[in-house]
Amino acid sequence: MQITARDIAEIVGGKLSGNPDEIIAGVAGIKEAQPGDLTFVGSPKYFSALKSTRASVIILASNAKVESDRTLIRVDDPMAAFVKAVQRIVPPPICFKPGVHPSAAISPTATLGKDVSIQPFVVIDDGAMIGARTVIGAGSYVGHESQVGADCIIYPRVTMRERTKLGDRVVLHGGVVLGADGFGYEFTGGKHEKIPQVGSVEIGDDVEIGANTTIDRARFGKTRIGKGTKIDNLVQIGHNCVIGEHCIICGLVGMAGSTIIGDHVTIAGQVGIAGHLTIGDKSIIMAQAGVTKDVPPGSFMLGAPAVPHTKFKRVNAATQRLPELVEKLRELEQQLAEMRGRLR
Repeated sequence: MQITARDIAEIVGGKLSGNPDEIIAGVAGIKEAQPGDLTFVGSPKYFSALKSTRASVIILASNAKVESDRTLIRVDDPMAAFVKAVQRIVPPPICFKPGVHPSAAISPTATLGKDVSIQPFVVIDDGAMIGARTVIGAGSYVGHESQVGADCIIYPRVTMRERTKLGDRVVLHGGVVLGADGFGYEFTGGKHEKIPQVGSVEIGDDVEIGANTTIDRARFGKTRIGKGTKIDNLVQIGHNCVIGEHCIICGLVGMAGSTIIGDHVTIAGQVGIAGHLTIGDKSIIMAQAGVTKDVPPGSFMLGAPAVPHTKFKRVNAATQRLPELVEKLRELEQQLAEMRGRLR
């Protein structure tokens, strides 16, 4: 869809400067944008990119003290305005019509809610329940006695093992595996014997889980993800973990079994968390941290092993000075050797 800068300004209620007839056919980030694209600047740290961006139209804050030869639209909230404009420019999201594809294999003991959409080659096993208006994408598997709430979107090739339970409005992206066996073994008789994993996985309302993320079933009881939590791609959550409400868990996080995460916790990319730990509410664990001890509520942790950010900064500053300190130590050792020589 093509739209003019004038149209965009009217849609977002912004003040336009530059060419009102500039044609927009796409959207992009300020660094990636090409002629014909709309972009936005939501933070002063990106003001410098205004000089090099190739975007045709830029949305930015009304009080931003910057100049540009591009067509500008000034608004109070650039992010919100950009989202509103995007909804008018990009193609509408794909909508799946209600119905069951002939290639789907659905157990006669399964229950399908009103207006569900079951795509090609889906398998829904005995006793499973699918809520109203839920979409199950092509090639997905819903295991025995699993429950899927209303208005969920299960993208293609998702696997839900037996007795997995999803709340309402859950989104699972391609390759997600819920309810695989936890990694539990006991070394006896000179070999690793598997510990039975007989629990389940329970996902709260409004949770979104990224592609190829795996959440293991509990050994006993439930592995639980609280409502509103958002999990990125390629995250591993071990058996019996309990994650609170409205958390953010970024890509490549690895969480060992029986970890407890509080509410409103942010865990950045590539964080590793040892098992049987508790991370308190509203904590932030920065990227690539290695968590080996319990974390009190409200903490801001960095490093491996993870420590409070104030301590990390001091340790890091001292580490940066190590070459100079080593050279100084050598000088002191030489001076000490000379003094000893004079005393002999």
